[in-house]
Amino acid sequence: MASAAVLAPLALALVWLGGPYFVALVLVAAAGMGWEWARLTGWRSRRVAGLVVLAATLPVLALALGMPHLAVVLAPALAIAVWVVAVRAPGADAAWAALGAVWIAVPCLACLWIAADAEVGRRAVLWLFVTVWATDTGAFAAGRCFGGPRLAPRLSPNKTWSGALGGIVGATVVAWGFALWSGAAAMALIPAGIALSVAAQCGDLVESVAKRRFGVKDSSGLIPGHGGLLDRLDGMLVAAALQALLTLAAGASPLAWQA
Repeated sequence: MASAAVLAPLALALVWLGGPYFVALVLVAAAGMGWEWARLTGWRSRRVAGLVVLAATLPVLALALGMPHLAVVLAPALAIAVWVVAVRAPGADAAWAALGAVWIAVPCLACLWIAADAEVGRRAVLWLFVTVWATDTGAFAAGRCFGGPRLAPRLSPNKTWSGALGGIVGATVVAWGFALWSGAAAMALIPAGIALSVAAQCGDLVESVAKRRFGVKDSSGLIPGHGGLLDRLDGMLVAAALQALLTLAAGASPLAWQA
């Protein structure tokens, strides 16, 4: 709890400050998750681990420097490079390696793209962060209080249907609160919030599959009492990608939608 009490306000402050502060936050997160992914998949080669970190961070840096086309090209190109090198590295799973590089880089690009909206960028990223945190909190609380049938026992034995519904309730409350605060239409923002909540929970399941595949409990011990960055941000990755897709499809951020 102490780690979360320090890191959450820091992250929110950097989001609100925006600009280079938010870019630095995303770059550090991408590098940390890249290192954890290399560790998770069992690599022992520094060269391979370094390439995964580069695959996660270089596209983000390119976008931050105003080169979006290069960023879009770098993300898949570096993932392919990871696969090529991993094929020759002992103990590495090339397919998981390449997929992991894309799984980290693309949502990080999405976060920067969402934040770049001059009108609602900061609020949109804040909404994303708080929605995912509310989903995690609601799922944990409801799962502990009500228990019940398992959501996906083969993928994650601890997740329950009651927890999944609790996460959706948490996201709904956040969407309603953001609608009041920002002036967005609640009837437009709430369905988007529910979609982000479902996406975040799918992200949790994806990482659970990866951890079971490689026989580890946590992605790392970077955050005392909370595991690693991937353990905390797995849901954020999928939710960020979905928020970017919703924004592209509608031509505007969900915070600007009208019912």
